[in-house]
Amino acid sequence: MDLILIASAPIFIILFYIYYRDKYEKEPIRLLVKSLIAGMLTCIPILFAEQWASNLLAPLKTNLMSAAFWDAFFVASFWEEAFKLLAVMLLVWRNKNFNERFDGIVYAVFVSLGFALVENIMYVLNTENGIQTGIARSFTAVPAHAMFGVMMGYHLGLARFISKRRIFHLFNAFFYPFLFHGLYDFILMSQNKWLLLTFAPLMVYLYIRIKKRLLQHSDDSVFRTVEDES
Repeated sequence: MDLILIASAPIFIILFYIYYRDKYEKEPIRLLVKSLIAGMLTCIPILFAEQWASNLLAPLKTNLMSAAFWDAFFVASFWEEAFKLLAVMLLVWRNKNFNERFDGIVYAVFVSLGFALVENIMYVLNTENGIQTGIARSFTAVPAHAMFGVMMGYHLGLARFISKRRIFHLFNAFFYPFLFHGLYDFILMSQNKWLLLTFAPLMVYLYIRIKKRLLQHSDDSVFRTVEDES
């Protein structure tokens, strides 16, 4: 029970933070719960897709670095971000509650952390040092999944409300989470001491980038305009 709590706590702390940051028009709790569950359910197709991709790409994994590259970008990142994006699109793209740009961030983060919740529980329960693993992931993998979700949601918000550039932003809603998720995994999987030196700067860069994205969509809220005028 302690391990599950350690695995779950950082997920719900970040979810509460994102819900809090949605200042001007909160999303329905029922739909947020559905988003979280949808993210959890993506683990099933992702598991099969990653196994298939890993087997398909096996001939290309000729050494540690090449194996890290293919596993990071085209086994883990590609399928995880693709299914998370699909879940968000199916669940809320045409939903009437998706009525401002910041909502894209909220729903994408809830889906992303639904996946991260299952992944985190599996990690802490299936390693010898579950407590240490859970604590370490609460400062790395969990916030990383949340940040990838913000990237996805930021561009989904733009795609939803800027119809002239919809295809461009829908592409970016997948591309940027895929790129940075793959880079994050590649650094860790490579086990290369020089690449590992870039891990902390990458996390700092992502934090700064994500903070700007959150502020931008929050400041652009149509409900903020209504509130300020009232």
